[in-house]
Amino acid sequence: MADKRKLQGEIDRCLKKVAEGVEQFEDIWQKLHNAANANQKEKYEADLKKEIKKLQRLRDQIKTWVASNEIKDKRQLVENRKLIETQMERFKIVERETKTKAYSKEGLGLAQKVDPAQKEKEEVGMWLTNTIDTLNMQVDQFESEVESLSVQTRKKKGDKENQDRIEELKKFIEKHRYHIRMLETILRMLDNDSVQVDSIRKIKDDVEYYMDSSQDPDFEENEFLYDDLDLDDIRE
Repeated sequence: MADKRKLQGEIDRCLKKVAEGVEQFEDIWQKLHNAANANQKEKYEADLKKEIKKLQRLRDQIKTWVASNEIKDKRQLVENRKLIETQMERFKIVERETKTKAYSKEGLGLAQKVDPAQKEKEEVGMWLTNTIDTLNMQVDQFESEVESLSVQTRKKKGDKENQDRIEELKKFIEKHRYHIRMLETILRMLDNDSVQVDSIRKIKDDVEYYMDSSQDPDFEENEFLYDDLDLDDIRE
């Protein structure tokens, strides 16, 4: 009983920190979007990054509790984890906007000097980065649904529909992680000039089709998607 009270106390303190952290994140978010100059924006972006890292550490602790059999009612934990993940997605948007603006400013200032090949490389690199971010966000969403359904399944044993959905989500997660590994490898190869930009462009449509439609019942994946990129050291 004492152990349960101690655990509940830890959970309550954690959830209080989540509420405070989300409130602080929202406050900085508003300041960032009302910032009058670039220096202020840089400061608030740095503050936002610090706050999201604190929230991510709290999320890791919450995920541990959600996976534990000691805690029966996990609804509040799952809700708070989702709340943190919402802020994580908002922060990724800020990061993406910052990268895009930095690239645009550089392009405006050096329009006459930029090598067209370098510009193509940067555009493809940005596409790879954004695609990896999107797939990672989808994995987070799948994992959230798995955790939520697992809680329901433990309460309602023998729920075949939930169990089937969990298995389906686990397959999505496994496949997404495979594509993330492949795209991260391609991004490193691009940085090292060991892959042609044109070769990456050739897979773009299929990668975007996978990202947008992989959960559709009639989705048909291109099993040979990466074959022409010499990624023999990577295995599914």
